[in-house]
Amino acid sequence: MGAHALDKKLDDLAAAARAALVREIDESGAWDADPVWREAFQAVPRHLFVPYYYVGVVGGYERLWGESPDPRTRERWLRGVYTDTPLATRLRDGELVSSSSQPSLMAMMLADLRVADGDRVLEIGAGTGYNAALLAHRLGDDNLVTTVDLEPEITEAARQHLAVAGYRPVVVTGDGARGVPERAPFDRIIATCTLPSIPPAWLPQCRPGARILTPLATGLVALTVTDAGQAEGRFLHTPAYFVPLRGGGPEPEQAPLGGVPRPARDHELFRFLLALTRGSLDPQEAYALWEREGQPHRERYGITVSSDREWAWLDDPEGPYAWPLRS
Repeated sequence: MGAHALDKKLDDLAAAARAALVREIDESGAWDADPVWREAFQAVPRHLFVPYYYVGVVGGYERLWGESPDPRTRERWLRGVYTDTPLATRLRDGELVSSSSQPSLMAMMLADLRVADGDRVLEIGAGTGYNAALLAHRLGDDNLVTTVDLEPEITEAARQHLAVAGYRPVVVTGDGARGVPERAPFDRIIATCTLPSIPPAWLPQCRPGARILTPLATGLVALTVTDAGQAEGRFLHTPAYFVPLRGGGPEPEQAPLGGVPRPARDHELFRFLLALTRGSLDPQEAYALWEREGQPHRERYGITVSSDREWAWLDDPEGPYAWPLRS
């Protein structure tokens, strides 16, 4: 088979695989809150943003590359790009430092961001550039989208992927915790990396009424900004596991779980509470609260940011269960 015929076969396979992925996300209900995202996922080719990725194998990782001389490897790469799974895109010393998130989770987050025409959006964590392309496509104006990442090689690659796909949002190399003040004010901030708390620099860069959606603990919290130093909101129902924000400092050690029954240790909602209250409650106190309150789901928890402090809470920001967030 000639090179042209091979390219045509891969193009056809990409179109079919992308359509299948869109149907899968559709059936999951991920964008039910804002179905306009269906068209964006149908239009933006994910494979242009993931020219290679890593899959786990015994003893490490295997790199799948879209330019492999082996046609079967190229086909395997392409099929993998359009599965509804996260893809490891950058490793350092065997540790994952960047990934392309699971498409259905991206779809749910974008729908919950509640973007409106004309909104200025800041994305924290450029990754491959795919999420920024989806935002740029949805808004129809590349200049409304800013994406920031600490690593120059990540931002340069994202910029290249975006250009190949025909999108030119503003890509900034910098510390996402500081936001991008020169591009403010923003109507929406979305983070694709997990944080220990809400960076204080973000709120003054938001318009009143802005929405912030970010991973925190092992969940996603959606905050409404009321003014430059105030924001509040609750967690969404879904679990979410992201690479930590680079530059955010080391994770503290988990306190010993002695005295906590094994079913609780392994329970995803208890581990969320542990992550949310780390440094404030020891695991035995967290377990007692968790049982007393009926093993609460994520939607019962929230975050409040005021001018001088940040805290997490259960049910009520001024209620009996509240814990300071570490910075």
